[in-house]
Amino acid sequence: MHAVVLHSFGPAENLRYEVVPDPEPGPGQVRIAVKAAGVHFIETVMRSGATGGIMPPLPELPTIFGGEVAGRVDAVGPDVDPSWIGRDVVTSGGRPGGYAELAVADVTALHPLPEGMDHVTAAAMIVTGATTMHFLDVAALTSADVVLVTSAAGGIGRLVVQYARRIGATVVGAAGGPAKVAAVRDLGADLAVDYNQPGWDEEVAGHLGGRKVTAVLDGVGGDKGRAAFGLLADGGRYVTIGNASRADFWPADEELSARGLTATSALQLLHEHPEKRPEYESRALAAAADGTLVPAVQTFPLEQAAQAHAALESRRTTGKVVLVP
Repeated sequence: MHAVVLHSFGPAENLRYEVVPDPEPGPGQVRIAVKAAGVHFIETVMRSGATGGIMPPLPELPTIFGGEVAGRVDAVGPDVDPSWIGRDVVTSGGRPGGYAELAVADVTALHPLPEGMDHVTAAAMIVTGATTMHFLDVAALTSADVVLVTSAAGGIGRLVVQYARRIGATVVGAAGGPAKVAAVRDLGADLAVDYNQPGWDEEVAGHLGGRKVTAVLDGVGGDKGRAAFGLLADGGRYVTIGNASRADFWPADEELSARGLTATSALQLLHEHPEKRPEYESRALAAAADGTLVPAVQTFPLEQAAQAHAALESRRTTGKVVLVP
């Protein structure tokens, strides 16, 4: 089969499209003919060789990334019901990963595709959607909230904006560049701002008048996360899902206490409770199936995985990045 293989940690061009042996399913496993594979930002960090924080351990090399796999079962391992063959499925546990024409996964980690759902949508939702559902549970948004979403044109950000609008909250979406700001505006955000422009936080404050942001849902961190946090009203909550800027920001305990604020790392909580992930995955797929949440997807051919990584790292993508063999 063809696959994208990483032989040495480093820049995106280290991802090589090549021919490798077909994987065979072992006991309790199925093999999936991959139709779509999600690309996660954390994979770009791991590819670079970075470690620390809540990063998972680096894989042994050579490796094939891509746990987010959607496709059709074409073989089963010992003791697995053969009726799985021919079924369309999605999983967050592909190995070797989905950056390939074939991947294997534990049968217990499979979700049958909901009726009418295509493989690309399923791959876009199985991790990004599940993480969003957890993010929203932690944030506990209500119609009374004024919500500021950073990285609002990204895979998670777009879903959060949709949800917040659906429940009647006031939504401010911050993204980088005119095209992404326009995309956030099209989602129905009450205000969409370009946080690459100086004074963007002042623009938000001016638009809100006397109102204050009650919840910040931040996926960027760094200076942009700090500016977003600065817009919070006393008693507000700051919830983070990561730091796409690769720059750390976390509010000081003294400031949180003095202003009655809370700060929560939703991603850390999710890592601490992996047993909850299947529930979030099911909820995410159901929300996409009934149209409650509609993921935006940017696809790349499998052989262009290196270009996909480079685009994601430089923040030139909109929505969820998916590879298509």
